Amino acid sequence: MNRMRIPLSWLRDYIDISLPPAQLIERLTLAGLEVASTRVLGLPVPEGVRVKAEERGPVWDRDKIFVAQVLGTEKHPNADKLKLPTVTWGPGTEKQLVTGAPNINVGDKGQKVVLALSGSVLFDGHSEERKLAELKPTKIRGLPSDAMVCSLLELGISDSKEDHTGIIILEDDAPVGTPLADFMGDIVIEVDVLPNMARCLSMIGVAREVAAITGQQLRLPLASRERHLPDNPDPIAGQVSVQIEDSKLSARYAAALIKNITVGPAPGWMQRRLLYAGMRPINNIVDITNFVMLEWGQPLHAFDYDVLVQRAGGKAPTIIVRPAREGEVLVTLDKQERKLSAEHLVIADTKGPIALAGVMGGLETEVTEKTKNILLESASFDFVSIRKTFRHFDLPSEASARFSRGIHPETVKPAAERASDLMRQYAGGSVCQGLVDCYPVPRPAQVVDLDLGQMDRLLGFKIDPVEAIRILRALEYEVELVANASGSSTYKVTVPTHRLDVQEGPADLVEDIVRIYGYDRVPTTLLAEPLPKQQANEPIQFEERVRDVLVDCGLQEVICYALTVPAKETPLVGNRDYVTLKNPVSSERVVMRQSVLASVLEIAESNLHNADDVRLFEIGIAYFSHGSPHAPREDSVTRAVAPTLPCEQRRLAMVMIANRGQEFWNDAGAKDKQPLDFFELKGVIEALADDLHLKNTKYQPANLAHLHPGKSATLIVGDRPVGDFGVLHPKVAQAYGLGERTVLVAELDVDALQAVTPIRFSYTPVARFPAALRDIAVVVDEAIPADQIEAEIRKAGGDLLSGVRLFDLYRGNQIPPGTKSLAYALSYQAPDRTLADKEIDKAHKKIEDRLKNVLKATIRGKE
Repeated sequence: MNRMRIPLSWLRDYIDISLPPAQLIERLTLAGLEVASTRVLGLPVPEGVRVKAEERGPVWDRDKIFVAQVLGTEKHPNADKLKLPTVTWGPGTEKQLVTGAPNINVGDKGQKVVLALSGSVLFDGHSEERKLAELKPTKIRGLPSDAMVCSLLELGISDSKEDHTGIIILEDDAPVGTPLADFMGDIVIEVDVLPNMARCLSMIGVAREVAAITGQQLRLPLASRERHLPDNPDPIAGQVSVQIEDSKLSARYAAALIKNITVGPAPGWMQRRLLYAGMRPINNIVDITNFVMLEWGQPLHAFDYDVLVQRAGGKAPTIIVRPAREGEVLVTLDKQERKLSAEHLVIADTKGPIALAGVMGGLETEVTEKTKNILLESASFDFVSIRKTFRHFDLPSEASARFSRGIHPETVKPAAERASDLMRQYAGGSVCQGLVDCYPVPRPAQVVDLDLGQMDRLLGFKIDPVEAIRILRALEYEVELVANASGSSTYKVTVPTHRLDVQEGPADLVEDIVRIYGYDRVPTTLLAEPLPKQQANEPIQFEERVRDVLVDCGLQEVICYALTVPAKETPLVGNRDYVTLKNPVSSERVVMRQSVLASVLEIAESNLHNADDVRLFEIGIAYFSHGSPHAPREDSVTRAVAPTLPCEQRRLAMVMIANRGQEFWNDAGAKDKQPLDFFELKGVIEALADDLHLKNTKYQPANLAHLHPGKSATLIVGDRPVGDFGVLHPKVAQAYGLGERTVLVAELDVDALQAVTPIRFSYTPVARFPAALRDIAVVVDEAIPADQIEAEIRKAGGDLLSGVRLFDLYRGNQIPPGTKSLAYALSYQAPDRTLADKEIDKAHKKIEDRLKNVLKATIRGKE
């Protein structure tokens, strides 16, 4: 989105503004030109206009701040850098001031300046903060001073400290004694211009909108050919020629020749308009091209014609619009050497490139103070080409912003003629007759058939046909009534030549009608039918629930690309057939992924460059071809897609690479921090299973190539495998650039996980009576898993056993070879009473006996 600053005084050149500023701002916003901010320069803020606090400036008091004239300038007797100008602001008025401005010198007189008398409120140019201060009488190096000549900064026109060093020098015809508020006061509105409103990146474009809104008549500036015959009878023909190699890259290129110009400052009124519109004045030639760009929306460029002739060996130069050749180099106006390629559109002559088309001119042909003859360029370029070029070289500008959104070729000629005439007036140039106008394929008139019945259908309400036609004609559409066979009103509408955004036919015309008509006038209606019953999106809700649990466990969510290359997944899944893109956006994004875990491992490796603790997860989609041996089972819960589309499966991937956190406050200085191990990851899985209220969960050793043998497991709910987790195999970890770190990974089937999650579950009330704690250590065969032991403990414990927690695992010389010792903390509790010791002992004895009989276990401490 671009912004356009619109001084209302400038806008009034093209349209009589009949609305108060507040209403104008509101109507522009409702018409699609949202006003982002408003600056009021020197005037009281109009009623209803909102100005941001940081953009408020001083009000130029009509009794204290005037246009004045310097009568003479003397040297300050006590300071070398200070001067004493004497000024007048009307008959019988005369005052000597003290100033250190570098642009006024001893002996100067006749200059028109801005005078502020004592009591004026201005910005303090010497303060580091932007604050207002009242001008009071004082002494400067021994001489009294109760007034001052002002700079742009002090008046609030500019925020730059650079604009405080010199005072404002007004044009020679500035009326002495006129209050500055009447001479320079203005209101500047800044609008957000959307891509489909790019025509409004110009004063005339905005004026067209205001004309349609208010019904006022638009006034276009007259070009030189409409005012008078050029004072230079010399025709341009034979002095320059233009060639366009590809009309798709440049639809039109026009060149004007202006001779005997004098480079100097632009007139004051033009400088102020550029300054208020956000552009810094430079010289009359550059300022005129910028002025016409802001006026018509057509960027221009001026070449030093004599340099072009010199490059052509003294002959008439030939301007060629073409793609750059590989290996060509251009030094641009910013003195940077640009290496060009075929994707860059350039302006060239027979010797080589002289400008980046629509972006920046070349240094060799720039206009300098010595320039006498100018070749003025006005052209239409392909917006895609310009966008690629300025993004490649990082050269955004006002010109490239307009070119990159498209400029109608019909704007080329009037802009060139307007700029030529201004150079005749304000640079003393003589304009050669004619233009060299290369327009290989003129753009045909665009005609759209508009059925008013279709308009009513699109809008959902009826607009008076007379009002609709008025709006179209106010927007410069040509409208002709056509009677069709059905007898309804159909109009043949010709699109104005300055519009490129009408691409959807009648829909675009209807949009123009309703936005000028006023969105605030669209009637409010209720739906004819009752609202449909709201239905929950269960898959999304389930994913959010899983996310909440994992975040509570200390993991952070990442969102990865679903596109990858097979080589990035091979260490995890081996060689597979992938769903391949026909037109990939990058050589790194050519297939649809089959492993979400591989994507998260890439992100983890990248994050480890800046952090030691990485705990990530992603809930994403894996994609498989129908019939692929690796596709999910047919009975698996997967997303329903058309048979011609890939089979999709939601997956949850986790990666944890970190050291174990301190358990106590005095562990902060511990040097030997241990990495997280398999059981920390298992704890996260268990927390997820507990929060989802999964029943009959168990863990079995996993046998997957990418996981460490003996340090991995499969989560099973009931009889259904849900996913695998464990320590990543060291070779796989190295393949992903993770070195010798302990990498904990998990990849679960989210669809399967949701399928085994109960929709409803019951709660157990908090017990009112205390629990009794007992420990038990059992020695069992190495092959017996811990969950089997826990299951037997729970079966024997019955209702009185409220909790089982494994807290120790021992393998060593104190137990027989091939066995292991597991210690459990058991909690006994009854909901209606405090258990007696006999009850607890009886239940505990029952557990010991069952372990001995079923698992052939030995109870440690009771052999």
